[in-house]
Amino acid sequence: MLRPIISLTTDFGLRDPYVAEMKAVIFDICPEANIVDISHEIAKYDVRIGAFTLAYAAPYFPKGTIHVAVVDPSVGTKRQPIIIQTGKGYYVGPDNGVLAQAANNDSGPKSIRRITNRKLMLPHVSNTFHGRDIFAPVAAHLANGTSPNAFGPKIGKIAAPTYAQVTKRQDALVGEVIHIDTFGNIITNYQPKHLKLIQSKPQINIKIGNTQLRLKLCKTYTEVPPHKPLALIGSHNFLEISLNQDNAAKTYKTRTGDKTTIQLPQRTNNAKTKHSPTKASV
Repeated sequence: MLRPIISLTTDFGLRDPYVAEMKAVIFDICPEANIVDISHEIAKYDVRIGAFTLAYAAPYFPKGTIHVAVVDPSVGTKRQPIIIQTGKGYYVGPDNGVLAQAANNDSGPKSIRRITNRKLMLPHVSNTFHGRDIFAPVAAHLANGTSPNAFGPKIGKIAAPTYAQVTKRQDALVGEVIHIDTFGNIITNYQPKHLKLIQSKPQINIKIGNTQLRLKLCKTYTEVPPHKPLALIGSHNFLEISLNQDNAAKTYKTRTGDKTTIQLPQRTNNAKTKHSPTKASV
């Protein structure tokens, strides 16, 4: 029999004992569990980055995996602990948006349940550590084969993370920085469909915060010399701004959430419009 897989995604870091406490609870209930750490370095309280990280790691896990995500700035409030069951696995965590993107990418929810059964939690549930006291034991009981029906009643809706949409103005595409990885690559919310609007130009003009860059659009990092900037479509299908073998985010003082603007090619006709510039999602 294959060992059940439980993944963990948190903003706890590894300095404190919090992750170890969650793992200890899981092993106590399900000694056969195989725990995989997706990340414990999510930016503190950043539900969007937690959702992004989980969503792009989860598809590579085998069927039946139980994913626990705890980026939970509202722990102890009225936000609900939930289990989402999909066609491929389970997602356990707070109903604050951290689970929704991954579940939707994974064929969508088959059922969503609010976790209410105190018998499937630790005997004492603190107000500040639901990762240890609720989500870890729930994941372990699921791994032992407990039916999702046992955890609590079905609910119909869950919270979703809010990402800015790419918008098209008269002469530009406006987006944002959605993630910065440990290499300092600046990951934006532009995708290949947006870059078609620059008419396959070999370079792009992009503004990130207050920094204006003219970058070669590459397929690999090594198409420019070390420490030189470039743009490419990364492994998650988003436009990245990078420095070959260097840290672009640090160099350009970029943070998650910074506004970005890609300049579109100038129109060749000289026709003037009497209308104001339009703004629409693309």
